[in-house]
Amino acid sequence: MLQLSEIWIYPVKSLGGIALSHAKVTLRGLEYDRRWMLVDEKGTFITQREYPELALFQPSIANDSLVICHRDAIKGSVRFSLSQKNNSPKIEVLVWEDTVKAVEVDTAISAWFSRILGFGVRLVFMPEESHRKVDANYAVSSEDITSFSDGFPFLIIGQASLDDLNARLENPISIQRFRPNFVFTGGSAYEEENWTEFTIDNHTFYGVKPCGRCVVTTVDFEKGIFSGKEPLFTLSKYKKVGKKVIFGQNAITPKEGILQLGDEISVIEKKESLV
Repeated sequence: MLQLSEIWIYPVKSLGGIALSHAKVTLRGLEYDRRWMLVDEKGTFITQREYPELALFQPSIANDSLVICHRDAIKGSVRFSLSQKNNSPKIEVLVWEDTVKAVEVDTAISAWFSRILGFGVRLVFMPEESHRKVDANYAVSSEDITSFSDGFPFLIIGQASLDDLNARLENPISIQRFRPNFVFTGGSAYEEENWTEFTIDNHTFYGVKPCGRCVVTTVDFEKGIFSGKEPLFTLSKYKKVGKKVIFGQNAITPKEGILQLGDEISVIEKKESLV
């Protein structure tokens, strides 16, 4: 049996993740997942690809607030409401090739991040009326949207896939290196990359594109530094399609709902493996 074993959200793009026991599914991703993002003074998104120290910021949810702490406790923390006022001024920000309408959360919070990072940034929020379309080449519907994620609302990875990779590595790594939303037990390694339709507790998802991996997977999130070539080096030996190393499956859903740990996963349709 395939069973949902972990649920993760990453409220602020490229900061730490939060493990959940249950989560609300929305069309653009899990509730609160990557609805916030740090941008530079030009409004362009920043990530661990260039700034691995972003991994040192750890969010948590307390009541109706999002709290963000730094691993260096002396740097303090910030707190703000999970509900952003709709009348906040809109600004344009850039995430990859997409220009998106967003709002700055609070200038004082932006200043806190700027002081720690050593350059000017703003923390912005994606309001409900801001619809960022997924890549039309992989969309199930012309209405498919996502948050500030790299490209798709959901990412699912099997525990068997991580176990197989770790068996090949000298130093095993955590699933957190890959920033999934869903982790499941059961089944065979990498099978999720072939799923085109599956359900989690009768909630339908469509697998649209195996996830191409980047240098973020090499960040030691406890130290906020690049740790070397792994796991990309090992994955490149047996998980490469064209010029991309793949690990995990991006997914889209047509409806909202609630999922919880232990939910059963059923594969409705799959295709032949790419590797």
